[in-house]
Amino acid sequence: MKKTAIYPGTFDPITFGHIDVIQKSLKIVDKLIVAISNGTEKNYLFSIEERIEIVNKALFSDLKFTKNKIKVIAFNSLTTELCKKHNSNIILRGLRAASDFEYEFQLAGMNRKLNNKIETIFLMSDINNQIISSRLIKEIAELKGDIKKFTTKSTINSLKKKYE
Repeated sequence: MKKTAIYPGTFDPITFGHIDVIQKSLKIVDKLIVAISNGTEKNYLFSIEERIEIVNKALFSDLKFTKNKIKVIAFNSLTTELCKKHNSNIILRGLRAASDFEYEFQLAGMNRKLNNKIETIFLMSDINNQIISSRLIKEIAELKGDIKKFTTKSTINSLKKKYE
């Protein structure tokens, strides 16, 4: 049986930390669905359409990932419902620092209560990517700082256009 995992997030924008988690997940699952949240709880810099395009460009143009193992979608439902829809019992979450763990632990527990067949797998990004966050990348980009160490070339271009 093929293992499909859901990697939910806002990806506003995608970072090398996210990409690190994606690369690691491809070693343990057969198919990965990068699920971009379009919930109303955040003020996004990029629209859902822009975020889908940015993630696709980063993964498939900049980094040359193969499309047969990764699918990029938008969603605005419970992640557990998304799992059901895509016949997945795995939710992937990335951890950067200990400060992420409490929130992620609670989220995993709630998802488990909603559907006890779903497992959450936490993957750590490499140490050199643990400090990266979308929020800080946006702040640096807005102030015209160098973000080459934090995200892909096409993502940098999208950020530059947004802050022109």
